[in-house]
Amino acid sequence: MKIFLKTFSRLFLFITILIFSCKNENKVNNLQDEPSLNLAEAKFPFYDTSLTIDDRIQDLISRLTLEEKADQMMHNTSAIERLEIHPYSYWNEALHGVARSGVATVFPQAIGLGATFDSDLALRVSSAISDEARAMHNAAKAKGYHMQYGGLTFWTPNINIFRDPRWGRGQETYGEDPYLMSLMGKAFVNGLQGDNNKYLKTAACAKHFAVHSGPEELRHEFDAISSKKDLWETYLPAFQALVTEANVEAVMCAYNSTNGEPCCANKYLIDDVLLGEWNFKGHILSDCWAIVDFYTPKGKGGHGTTNTMAEASALAVKSGVSLNCGSSYLEGLPEAVKLGLITEAEIDNKLATLLRTRFKLGLFDPQGSNPYDDISVDVINSDEHRALAREVAQKSIVLLKNNGVLPLKNDLPKYFITGPIAGDSEALLGNYYGVNPKMVSIMEGIAGAISPASQLQYRMGAMLTVPKENPLDYATGNASNSNVTFAALGISGLIEGEEGASIASKTKGDRLDYNLPKSQMDYLRGLRVAADKNPDDKKQIVAIITGGSPMNLAEVEKLADAVLLVWYPGEEGGNAIADIIFGKVSPSGRLPITFPKSLDQLPDYKDYSMKGRTYKYMNLDPQYPFGYGLSYTTFKYDNIKLSSSSISKIDTVTLTVDVSNTGEVDADEVVQLYISDVEASFDIPNSQLNSVKRIHLKAGETKNITFELTPKMFEMVNNDGKRVIEPGEFKIYVGGSSPMKRSFELGVPKMAEASVEIQ
Repeated sequence: MKIFLKTFSRLFLFITILIFSCKNENKVNNLQDEPSLNLAEAKFPFYDTSLTIDDRIQDLISRLTLEEKADQMMHNTSAIERLEIHPYSYWNEALHGVARSGVATVFPQAIGLGATFDSDLALRVSSAISDEARAMHNAAKAKGYHMQYGGLTFWTPNINIFRDPRWGRGQETYGEDPYLMSLMGKAFVNGLQGDNNKYLKTAACAKHFAVHSGPEELRHEFDAISSKKDLWETYLPAFQALVTEANVEAVMCAYNSTNGEPCCANKYLIDDVLLGEWNFKGHILSDCWAIVDFYTPKGKGGHGTTNTMAEASALAVKSGVSLNCGSSYLEGLPEAVKLGLITEAEIDNKLATLLRTRFKLGLFDPQGSNPYDDISVDVINSDEHRALAREVAQKSIVLLKNNGVLPLKNDLPKYFITGPIAGDSEALLGNYYGVNPKMVSIMEGIAGAISPASQLQYRMGAMLTVPKENPLDYATGNASNSNVTFAALGISGLIEGEEGASIASKTKGDRLDYNLPKSQMDYLRGLRVAADKNPDDKKQIVAIITGGSPMNLAEVEKLADAVLLVWYPGEEGGNAIADIIFGKVSPSGRLPITFPKSLDQLPDYKDYSMKGRTYKYMNLDPQYPFGYGLSYTTFKYDNIKLSSSSISKIDTVTLTVDVSNTGEVDADEVVQLYISDVEASFDIPNSQLNSVKRIHLKAGETKNITFELTPKMFEMVNNDGKRVIEPGEFKIYVGGSSPMKRSFELGVPKMAEASVEIQ
């Protein structure tokens, strides 16, 4: 019996030790991946979720050295092992899908999303993106990976106004109109940040604050001069909407100066407007290496605002910039404290603002504390998200011309697809993109949609940018013996984009040549000659144009029987284009930016005055107006009615209008409402978009659409930058495009019009 008890005691002790050892091993392993567990909580109150965020932040800051504080204000922070804090990278991108971080759903570029005029769709897209972002972050965290582009702070969306088509980064925006930019931007932020009362799903960022849209080559030294009227009428409204209505978590200040001060140290923009008037509570970050521009001399690529890194770092923090994308703060802030340029307490204050974002993301809370910790990798590039990418691409495609050739039958004897874009995945992407194992090119989409009985031939035929040098032409002849030729032409991120990213651009990503590359136009002319070879049996040419900005398509329109502008349509672009071409879906995209006939119609690129720009201020006939796009059916607007024809400045008026599908094809229509002040005492826009409703109408169907016209819609910005409502007559236009004469010349149905008198 004694032997039995002794053996049992030893066995019990062994089991106890084994269990204890396993628990400790698990605890250590978990700490390597997730610091905020019981042991860490016991050591450090900033991991204690029962405390307020303010108390937790102050506890954490109190434990940091000055050098560590500076490090934690960099875009890539270092680990602090004694505090069980892992490295964290603030720099992540999600312009049209999680970018630079691995496999993700690649949605159409932002300008394509803008062309849908559909804020509900934007919300669905950004919600899908934030799902994938959380799933990728969760997977990386489980592996112990803490790399750049792996965090939950996304520097998206870009809400700068696309004021000039030469700007290579205009593709990142939702277009030229402040109302549309605000509408789409708010929806995108809401989807990224989620609707949890305690936790952010991800942190969105409005960029680049505030007057920033080229030239790319000069962005580190350029001074954008803007009147108060242009600031408050054009450049600031989208930022104001995202800050005050969508509660965007971060704002990125731009490289350039505005009205004489660098944007990242601009007293009016940051102190008076962003922090003062708008009461912004999130964090401000610099564009990458923008602080270096402070102490780079004028004439040598910078602003010359300060002489040293320490002075620049102190100025930026004192101006409100909590986060430095770049390298200046790490050395500059400790040196600045030493020189008496800034106090450690001032640094603490801005660091606290920055750390609040990480606490709101749950990065210092135990695993499972927030509802997003359980999002699995199954959502990444899921069938549902691919279907959404296809839907966005379908709704973004703009039909610019159609002589009746579209929609096509998918069982004609022979098709020919050609052009440098046809098989090019680069043209699906735009910039700031993720990667995907199933990119569907234009050629692949069309090939997958035609009947097995039909033939399809492919030859590139021309290069993207290089003039054709080979005198042998094996390609254009196919246009003479094919029922339809698909000419896939346009531009890609090789030609337009951000400074340094567009490797085929001689102008730092801007497009100072408004035309399509000569090689492509020469090739299209040859295709037309071949297609017309037999006068009794002329063949059809459908031009499919990629790009993220306006371009001269006058000759393309002349040479082609139909023209589709498809932007950078994302991973499902080829399928969506085929859906439009073969009539599975009627085109419903609308131009979110005016296409001038030539750059001669525009002011100088460096002139930031809005006079003569966009549909709101342009008095010349453009090639294609803002809001324009054709359909496979026709629409009619009539029976417009107002609840009152005379109102006060504080009244809301109801407008109703009948919209009818007068054709034979079910289709979406983008119903646009514009207001014009007929009797203003100062310069005002020709008209301005104030509401949008995307509706679906079956063939022959009529819907009665209602708009609530609030006093804000009748406000105009005076020369002092103040929003006022002046008494007098206002015109209201409702239709399928902006109310320019050119819209009706291109076949858009006449708009319904009404007048209201404000007393």
